[in-house]
Amino acid sequence: MSTAVHTQPYGTGQGLVLTPAGPGSAADVDPAHLLKLLSESGFLLLRGFGADMDAFTALVNNVSVRTTIDPARDFYSEVAQKVDAGTGPIGLHTENGNNPFRSHLAWFFSEKAAKEGSQTTVCDGYRVWDALSDEAKDAFSAQDIVYSRYVSEQQWRAMAFHMMEQRVPLEEITFDQLRALADSVPGTTVELHEDGGITYAFRTPAAAPTLFGERIAFANSILGPSTNYEKPRITFADGTEFPTDLLLEISDVTDRLTENLDWQDGDIALIDNTRVMHGRRAIVDTARTIYNALSYIDIEAAA
Repeated sequence: MSTAVHTQPYGTGQGLVLTPAGPGSAADVDPAHLLKLLSESGFLLLRGFGADMDAFTALVNNVSVRTTIDPARDFYSEVAQKVDAGTGPIGLHTENGNNPFRSHLAWFFSEKAAKEGSQTTVCDGYRVWDALSDEAKDAFSAQDIVYSRYVSEQQWRAMAFHMMEQRVPLEEITFDQLRALADSVPGTTVELHEDGGITYAFRTPAAAPTLFGERIAFANSILGPSTNYEKPRITFADGTEFPTDLLLEISDVTDRLTENLDWQDGDIALIDNTRVMHGRRAIVDTARTIYNALSYIDIEAAA
């Protein structure tokens, strides 16, 4: 039996907070209803369900057809990885948005909330695109952007292992298999180095339709972090750098539209990773414990 929910607005945009309308676990919220609400809101905060790691893991699996990972992080359940990228603030980004394997959804579970500060941030790419100047829109409509960087052998093997749904043992993953994965994503090239690492280049729009519709969202990792990895080079597709005034406009608009997720114990957040960017304020309370998961859904079933 599905857990019924109440919905109410969260913040100043279209985000929603979901609370239980009766007894039941977060794991039993109807996946189809959850995705319908997500398609309208961009992000959901499930609160008051008393969720634990088991409920979080079950909900992710119920909604998703496949999960993926950040290969630089450790696992704490079959889907959950601890958010442990230092204590400084983290810029807005879409998860895995600077590589070819961006997930459809980004999930977060607050096992122990901070007593002060340390909020996760969200910024709706629909609102950002609408607020950008015509000049900025023209610049990003005229051509794609390209992310390129070096990745160690250990990291690309771990990513390929999970992208192939663990069907091939980690130690048997080959560069040709990684290249086949990359070839499945238009605009991607990979180059193997003598040390076993790779350099990839990934071409993609900075603003594009989303998982759930044709409306344009400015959702990318231009402002994002490089924790545990070499910092990527990000340019326009023709190789030119972003003008300083364009980057300043992006920063100004996103700063104005960024909202805080003020965590409580047991909260679960679900983000449309093709529409809403997320980041983090500086961690003030290091006792906080947040986990994340990344997943894909059946797009046709969700339509």
